[in-house]
Amino acid sequence: MELESVDKITAGAVGEPGERTFFIQARKDDRLVTITVEKDQVELLGTSILEILATVGRETEEGPPEDALELESPIEPLWRAGRLSIGYAEDRDLLLLELEELVEEPDDEPELSTPEVEPAHMRIWATREQMFALARHGAAVAARGRPRCRFCGNPIDADGHMCPAMNGHREAAAR
Repeated sequence: MELESVDKITAGAVGEPGERTFFIQARKDDRLVTITVEKDQVELLGTSILEILATVGRETEEGPPEDALELESPIEPLWRAGRLSIGYAEDRDLLLLELEELVEEPDDEPELSTPEVEPAHMRIWATREQMFALARHGAAVAARGRPRCRFCGNPIDADGHMCPAMNGHREAAAR
């Protein structure tokens, strides 16, 4: 599936910190597409977008304001993303976000009659400004969660956590 020159692209989360589900959502005209992603994918996508924009050599405006980047209802994901990739098409002056469905490998020995499951793919074309806003908004959404341990980077629950980088000693509780 491909969405050319989307009207909107955003990232968001639903639920309480520690139990949130993250999404990438894009709209083109009356078509709304939602894909489930991981928090780490949202964070890495934002970083990758900023790295690409830094190399483009063109000034990029702010893009849509924060209040225009909230998830739209209904939030009905098509599938969960396994792989995300981002690139820039200089001839079109657009960024391309490609998402590939996460396909679980069977635990058992594969049966000869079981066909390979082909993962779904999504290609989303957006302006530099839209992608810059996605990076900015995605970082803000991810930051609304639990604080991260300064030593290992793992989330800290309200009662603290056993930090592997501190050989199991407790890191201070979340403030």
